[in-house]
Amino acid sequence: MTAVSLTGQNLDLRSMVGVARRARRVGLDADSRLEMGRSRAWVEDAVAGRVGDGAAIYGVNTGYGSLARVRIPAEKLDVLSRNLVRSHAAGVGAPLPRDVARATVLLRANALSRGRSGCRPELVELLIALLNAGIDPWLPSQGSCGSSGDLAPLAHLALIIGHDADDPDEECGSAWIGDQLLSGRQALASAGLESLSLGPKEGLALTNGAQVTTAVTALALADSIRLVQVAEIAAALSIEALRGVTRAFRPEVHAMRPYPGAVACASNLLRLLDGSELVDSVEGKVQDAYALRCTPVVLGSVRDSLRFVHQQVAVELNAVTDNPLILVDADGDDKAFSAGLFHGEPIGMAADLLKIAVSELASLSERRLYRLTTGALSVQLPASLRGDGAGVGLLALQTSAAALVSENKALGFPASVDSIPTCEDQEDHVAMSTTASRRAAEVVENAQRVVAIELLCAHRALSHRLEAEPGMTLGAGTYPAWQALSEALEGATHETPAELVRRIEPLVAGPALEDVVEARIGGLARGIA
Repeated sequence: MTAVSLTGQNLDLRSMVGVARRARRVGLDADSRLEMGRSRAWVEDAVAGRVGDGAAIYGVNTGYGSLARVRIPAEKLDVLSRNLVRSHAAGVGAPLPRDVARATVLLRANALSRGRSGCRPELVELLIALLNAGIDPWLPSQGSCGSSGDLAPLAHLALIIGHDADDPDEECGSAWIGDQLLSGRQALASAGLESLSLGPKEGLALTNGAQVTTAVTALALADSIRLVQVAEIAAALSIEALRGVTRAFRPEVHAMRPYPGAVACASNLLRLLDGSELVDSVEGKVQDAYALRCTPVVLGSVRDSLRFVHQQVAVELNAVTDNPLILVDADGDDKAFSAGLFHGEPIGMAADLLKIAVSELASLSERRLYRLTTGALSVQLPASLRGDGAGVGLLALQTSAAALVSENKALGFPASVDSIPTCEDQEDHVAMSTTASRRAAEVVENAQRVVAIELLCAHRALSHRLEAEPGMTLGAGTYPAWQALSEALEGATHETPAELVRRIEPLVAGPALEDVVEARIGGLARGIA
């Protein structure tokens, strides 16, 4: 893979995932380095009194938050950033996953590389060096309200690169290298790196912004984009096993209500089911239950919601979010602009929508697998999809899926509508975006497991159909999917239902199932990102 060159303007979701999960290398664009130098030079001139006539510049020669009116003496400016980082390293709870930590480092480096934050290029180069050396920061998952950005977890990142190298007793954060959790000081030393002494504005530059929220949301989005494709394959398998009716998926039908997601989903279902002798095979049956017939409408709504989430994430991946901004080409002598671009609301609302959409994906999946495992609703499949004799049935898996779907409902409360004042009422409206993103990631994990259960049940149901009618032809796309599932389950004779699901889960998380289907019928419609 080619290296990702940071400019603060062209990072995309695929590249971010490559760095976070596949150790894709990172570099700093030469022009971006020059831009950073320009904004840093203005900050240094302001600190030295060469510009601005000694005016107050928030976070450069003033206190922070509710102390914004407090001027800091010139002799104290060297420790201001360091004290900010240490005072805000107040996160708690379990660590964020390592892919989230890596994405956070990347996003912070990218935001600073735009050259609007007044920090040195060396700061970004050290963040990049962490990524390329496989140093993954230990970042606490709790303690951020999403405004002023993700202060607490980002401060823990800043400890690693901004501690006093000459003071062995100073807190320096923690980081993973391989399976080892080391102190920040040890981690840097192992890679031949040294911490930086943070200068004026650089503490703010490292900690102001919604990069943790964005990292969690973006990775959950990437997983959701894949999940919706797998959910459509699962839906097609279930519809086929239940001898569904395909007229509800016809293009002339969805042209009457042409939501892009629904049109794409209906098209995919028809292609997956093309040639199947099971669908449209029940004489006199004109329509199915909602869980089958409304699949394009519901999954289409999921698709359309994910498209909006992707639009928000695409902006946030390249957003400059610290405060103040240093806009050296602006009119007037004062180039420092205090604003609120760190506020997590835009990405927090997107995370809330993501979890609502994916919750519905899982809910619909559970309803289909309920029909598969319920004898009275399955068009003469064995009750609980049990095997011959004493074969283990799958009825209990429906209970597991119901529990996961219900848990998603509890997680679905939109965190972004909540707010509680902080910082002595200076930060009197906060986003709670970090909570929204973490809950969204949990919802996606739960939904992946529900879809895995549906795939297992649909596979067994189709296997029963094929045993009853050996010459039966499956759909052009469902047959290779059924084959791939058969291979994953090969040799499973005494496993519990939980162990069977674990065999299926890699097909949900990875591209294998999509790949075998698309190799047979061509690319499925995506229309999200």
